[in-house]
Amino acid sequence: MPFPAVHAPPVTLERHEGPYGEVVLRRRGEGAEAVHEIIANGCFLMDTSDGRSERLLVDAAHDALAAGRTAPAVLIGGLGVGFSLARAAAAHGWGRITVVEREEAIIGWHRSGPLAAISGEALADPRTVILHTDLVSHLRATPDRYDALCLDIDNGPEWTVTDDNENLYSPAGLAACQGVLEPGGILAVWSAQPSPTFGDALRNAGFTGVRTEEIQVARGVPDVVHLAVRPA
Repeated sequence: MPFPAVHAPPVTLERHEGPYGEVVLRRRGEGAEAVHEIIANGCFLMDTSDGRSERLLVDAAHDALAAGRTAPAVLIGGLGVGFSLARAAAAHGWGRITVVEREEAIIGWHRSGPLAAISGEALADPRTVILHTDLVSHLRATPDRYDALCLDIDNGPEWTVTDDNENLYSPAGLAACQGVLEPGGILAVWSAQPSPTFGDALRNAGFTGVRTEEIQVARGVPDVVHLAVRPA
């Protein structure tokens, strides 16, 4: 979720006040050059200018899976602007694709709004299920198991816009992640900046094979995908 590359004054398309605060959809530019961005509680979260790191989140998780899994099930935490979902539906032969998004407005922008241009085909894919719920609550309650978790929540472990998103990156949250992963399953976590501390937290939670992949952005520090394996 790199910072916006288009510098025209933004136009607010929709603004919603929900249980987690305010979420806003804005547009910069016009026509084919238009960039849509999501703002949460006044803080830039993501835009449609460059989806490389969101695609890497899905690609890296799949590549880290051991060979031989047929139609692996993936959970995508955070619908965002839809790049991760679109990538999962278009590539790699994923089986069940579950997306958890707690902001009803964001789901609506994909189903019948400007973001449908990115996610429309993926939403129509029979493998795709969209759940309107809190991610940590889902992880604690679901009987389902997944081969991979691809989590793009807030701006990452060390830069959260809403306080309760910190729960995901806590020891209890990481334990919930491990609890829904199949043995040998992959946890992939997007972050707006490298976090050695989070790598340590993953190891302390019992994950193995902890590593990071970086992707350069237009300005600032690289985006990062943290990868870890649930032991078999």
